[in-house]
Amino acid sequence: MTESNEHAGKPGHRLRAELPQEVTPAPAPGAGPNPAAGRDAGLTGRQRLAQGLWPPRVTRAQLIVALLLFGLGFGLAVQVASNSDGDSALRGARQEDLVRILDELDDRTQRLQDEKQGLEAQRDELENSSDQAEEARKQTIEKERQLGILAGTVAAQGPGITMTVTDPHGTVESKHLLDAVQELRAAGAEAIQVNGVRIVASTYLTDSGDGVSVDGNKIDAPYRFQVIGKPQDLEPALNIPGGVVQTLEKEQATATVERSSKIVVDALRAAKQPDYARSSSE
Repeated sequence: MTESNEHAGKPGHRLRAELPQEVTPAPAPGAGPNPAAGRDAGLTGRQRLAQGLWPPRVTRAQLIVALLLFGLGFGLAVQVASNSDGDSALRGARQEDLVRILDELDDRTQRLQDEKQGLEAQRDELENSSDQAEEARKQTIEKERQLGILAGTVAAQGPGITMTVTDPHGTVESKHLLDAVQELRAAGAEAIQVNGVRIVASTYLTDSGDGVSVDGNKIDAPYRFQVIGKPQDLEPALNIPGGVVQTLEKEQATATVERSSKIVVDALRAAKQPDYARSSSE
């Protein structure tokens, strides 16, 4: 038997002879030579893995995330260490020190509670003061409105009556109209105007030729009274026996009274500043 036959008779030589040769992928048609393929052709799998992992290719975003994670971890480590130090200090403190610390915490809690109650009391006081100030402001406005109505500086409206006096013979004098004003005031009239002239506390009436003057303003018949008040009181006050209506009838004049749910008194008087009188609170 020859030497080649002897080697062929061994199992190892037969196994290597049966294994196929490593197949190298053929290049694509028209493609040129691949230098990288030539360089990697002689590398093992472990060498190619190491070459892919080093040097590392780090992007800017990855670097920022790494720095943030490092900072977060460092902060957590510092906090844990600080808490551990505090817990260690409390664990190592004496009983007297722990009692003192608890007393100080109780005192501080009590002071904070007292301060809270004081602030709440101040808040309630300010709220009450604000409410009182608002109520005082409303009362002041209402009082000013009421005084304005009485003084004739603001317009008014409400239920009342309208009395019209006709004087075909010119026999009505200022005294007859003054009696009517006084009777209406006594019956509760709150606002009166006659022929567009507001009647106030200082109003005076005089005879003026064939007519009457109210506070220097001449008015002519028919005399039209617009009065705000309770109609159930005003009308009977004018119609009582021997009252205003009968007196005018004796003077050959006619007085008609009509009730109304809405009377408008819009004649205004300018506010007059007193020359001598002053408020007693000044």
